[in-house]
Amino acid sequence: MQATPPPEIGTLHWSPRSPYVRKVMIVAHELGLADRIATIRTVVGGTTPHRGLMQRNPLGKLPTLELADGQVLYDSPVICEYLDTLHRGAKLFPPAWPERGLALRRAALGDGMLDVALPWMSERLRPAERRSAPHMALWREKLEACVAALEDEAPALAGDAFGIGHIAIGVALGYLDFRFPEVTWRDGHPALVDWYEEFAARPSVQANAPVDDR
Repeated sequence: MQATPPPEIGTLHWSPRSPYVRKVMIVAHELGLADRIATIRTVVGGTTPHRGLMQRNPLGKLPTLELADGQVLYDSPVICEYLDTLHRGAKLFPPAWPERGLALRRAALGDGMLDVALPWMSERLRPAERRSAPHMALWREKLEACVAALEDEAPALAGDAFGIGHIAIGVALGYLDFRFPEVTWRDGHPALVDWYEEFAARPSVQANAPVDDR
């Protein structure tokens, strides 16, 4: 007798360039749920609104997950925590403090790095005469401060159980490689480099490498 396939979780509005989408997909792979999520390529950004997506998520942002029951979840922290409820294994979001606080703080740092990097990326696309050099310098200094803090934390990252904080930080560092090679975040941060190499070798991470397919 053939086994009944597991029910579909839903449809994820997806882009191979979005680091927030990448975080969700790494979580899905880590939890063994990736084959239960359909993906639909959705292009957002610039000044043209995606009105179809905005009917589901008024912010018009990725990722957006349409569940099989019609409910819609956004953005990446909410989707990741929801996926973590759908399995019986070790949780990426620890249920109790202080472990939960540590994981959420690390996740906030990783997401915050992306929140800094993305406007810098947008600023670089503007004509040179319209770019704000003070803003770009500020964003770079913030990212460099984050990397310096992570160098101090890298031994603890390596020793702690793998969780959502590790994923968010790893995705942020990967985005620097993808979009900001000039930052050279590896220079002077050997402990963080060692930790990141282990992160980057995980099958879930390798299966969801960013791609600029424009």
